[in-house]
Amino acid sequence: MASVVRGILKSIKDKGIGTFLRDLKEEGYLKCLPDGNLLQTKIHNIGATLVGVDKFGNKYYQKLDEQTQYGRHRWVEYAEKGRYNASQVPPEWHGWLHYITDHTGDELLMLKPSRYGIEHKENFSGEGEQFSCSSLPERNLESNCRFSTFYSEI
Repeated sequence: MASVVRGILKSIKDKGIGTFLRDLKEEGYLKCLPDGNLLQTKIHNIGATLVGVDKFGNKYYQKLDEQTQYGRHRWVEYAEKGRYNASQVPPEWHGWLHYITDHTGDELLMLKPSRYGIEHKENFSGEGEQFSCSSLPERNLESNCRFSTFYSEI
């Protein structure tokens, strides 16, 4: 909590109160009032460097200073506010976010051969678009399954 207050005071000192309040409005801090996770992310972004943006609109930040604890200096601000799901992070950014590699997602996309990989889609479990089949044993599996063409190919 003290680091948050320190970051706010440093930002006000550097920019001035008018610019700080204007930035609060432009960056969407009013949306943070009902959403504590977004507020935490926005406050943490003060003094951080925007490293990149992925194809879904997620923003990736890094903050390298003495006051930031190692292992907590990389994070993501999801494009869809209020609906947080780790599967919204594409694989190329997952490695950077979890300290597997120091290459950002943009760098990895340039290094990746075009013949590999399927386009990343987030996991829609529990949201209406999920894979769903009836588990009743007496019925034919293919007739009860939304994705019956998948089973016919196997």
